[in-house]
Amino acid sequence: MKRFLFWLVRLLVRPAMSPGVPAWLQRRWIDTVGLILLGPRRYKAQRQAIAGVAATRIVPAKVDPGRGVLYLHGGGYVVGSAHSHTKLAAWLGQAAKAQVWLPEYRLAPEHASPVALKDALAVYGALLAAAQDPSRLVIAGDSAGGGLALATAIAIRQAGLPPPAALILLSPWTDLSLSGETIRTHAARDAMLKPAWLRWCADAYRGTARADDSGCSPLFADLRGLPPVLIHVGSEEILLSDAERLARRLNATGGTVELHCYDGVGHVFQLHAGVLHEADDSIRTAGQFIERRFTPAPRELEDSP
Repeated sequence: MKRFLFWLVRLLVRPAMSPGVPAWLQRRWIDTVGLILLGPRRYKAQRQAIAGVAATRIVPAKVDPGRGVLYLHGGGYVVGSAHSHTKLAAWLGQAAKAQVWLPEYRLAPEHASPVALKDALAVYGALLAAAQDPSRLVIAGDSAGGGLALATAIAIRQAGLPPPAALILLSPWTDLSLSGETIRTHAARDAMLKPAWLRWCADAYRGTARADDSGCSPLFADLRGLPPVLIHVGSEEILLSDAERLARRLNATGGTVELHCYDGVGHVFQLHAGVLHEADDSIRTAGQFIERRFTPAPRELEDSP
């Protein structure tokens, strides 16, 4: 199955993710591929606006009161939307027994850094203003969305806002300077990403900022005082070094971090949930991590002995 999915991704996704393909066509193609992914049963998705940002609210079949996930989609800051990522977000929501908000932050090259970060921070602030308990809210994201989730948590700390309960980072892209070793060593092993495309995305997103600026490359930011972090990555992807270096830096600050590298799978393999064992295990493990981090609801506290 893993070998079949490897070639499927190479055939359907990798050719479109190229600097030579216009951004509008990349977006349309990735959204179309999202239609063939499997999602969990009986979830509901509704479009809404949060703090002026278009978003999708996803409600799994079973939700514990007050639980929430702010999910930031991947796509190199250039592609990705609710069309491509609702099903992945729904899988995570099901595992966490939480409703999910999936904002469509503004994309590059039309909107360079820090616009995406401003959108994500505005949505987080609006959720808190709407009485969402931050101790029962996690921020999650994949790829560029994973890097954005980390940057958002740092911005939350800097703004003096109450922090989320945890961060869930799936194959996070945290270094736009592409200085990680596996950018080179895994270039032929990664079924989805190419260094040239990542470099093009980085240039489009960072605008006038340096590629190693901590605002768009949060690997180089001050990582002290962040919520507990779970990082899942595949052994075959070119962003493996981003995940490994982030885990080391978080450990050095004394923070709580769990890194799990899944053998034989590639970038954001969780997109294949419902088909691939490793994807199902990753989603289940993420749900268990969230369960341990959520503060019990008032009713749960009252019912405890």
